[in-house]
Amino acid sequence: MKKNRLIIATRESPLALWQANWVKIQLEALHPTLSIELLGLTTTADKLLSVPLYKTGGKGLFVKELEEALLAKKADIAVHSMKDVPMDLPPDLCIPVMCEREDPRDAFVSNEYTSLTDLPENAVVGTSSLRRQSQILAARSDLQSSFLRGNVNTRLEKLDQKNYHAIILAAAGLKRLGLGSRIRSFLPIDEMLPAAGQGVLGIECRTNDEEILALISPLNNLQSIQCVTAERAVCRYLQGGCHVPIAAYAEKIDNQLRLQALVATAKGDRIIRSNAADNPAQAETLGIRVAKDLLRQGAQSLLDTLA
Repeated sequence: MKKNRLIIATRESPLALWQANWVKIQLEALHPTLSIELLGLTTTADKLLSVPLYKTGGKGLFVKELEEALLAKKADIAVHSMKDVPMDLPPDLCIPVMCEREDPRDAFVSNEYTSLTDLPENAVVGTSSLRRQSQILAARSDLQSSFLRGNVNTRLEKLDQKNYHAIILAAAGLKRLGLGSRIRSFLPIDEMLPAAGQGVLGIECRTNDEEILALISPLNNLQSIQCVTAERAVCRYLQGGCHVPIAAYAEKIDNQLRLQALVATAKGDRIIRSNAADNPAQAETLGIRVAKDLLRQGAQSLLDTLA
C-alpha cells in the first residue's frame, strides 16, 4: 500500500521550523499526492538555555526527543542541522539524506563594528561555541568571549540590547531566516574553520523503512554526503563533542575532496591543524587519516585537558 501521509519531527525554533518546512515543500513538489505534517517538539537543549551545551550533555540534547518520536513511529522523518547531530546514531536510525549545503561560514554580526579586527580592545563577543571561542581568542587574545544561547532571534535581541559588542552566528541560519542583512562580514574559512556539517540539513529516518527511504532519496546531495562524512569522521575518531573545540571542513575541488581540521584549547593559545585530500569516495578514510595526523601532532593532550 502506497504511503499517503508523512510526519516530520522538528524542533520548534524559527530556524528549525524553516528547515522542516523547506523539506516539506521539496517533498510535496516531488510527491503531489503525499500529505505532509509537522510534529513540533521541544528538546532538552531548548529548555536548558542558561548553561553551555558542553556542560549538559552536548549535541544529543538537540535531537533526542526527535529520535524518540521516530523510534516510537510518531514521526517518519526528522530534519536536523548536521552540525547539531551526535557522531553516533541509535542503531535503528540513519541519516541517508543530506541536502545541498548552504553557506558553511560563520558570520560576524554587530551594530557598530564591521569585523573582528575592527573591535576595540577587550570587546565582548557573544558565542556559545568553544570552537568559535578558541578561534576568536587565537586571532584576538584581548577579546572577551561571553556565553550566548537561545535561538537566532533571541541572540540578535541580546546584541541589540547592547549586551555584546558583536556576536558570531552561522551564516546559513541567518540566510535561511531572511536575516542576511544583519551580517556585517563573513569570517573566512581559514580564520574560522566551521563545525563539521555546518550549513547542511540532514534527514533522519528508521533504517528499515524502505518506503520512506525511497520518498526522501531525491533530496540527497552526493557532494554534501561526501564532505560531511569526512568532517564527521574526524570528530568521531577523536571522540569529540560540544565540549571540545574541534573544527572540520571539506570541499570538493578538481575532483578531489580536500579536508582541513583543527583541535584547540578553549583559550585558543594552542591550535593543532591538519589537512589532506583524496578521492571523494574515500571520505571516511580521509577523515580518519586527518584525525590520526592531529593525534600524531599531540591533539590528545588537548582533548584530555578538555574532557
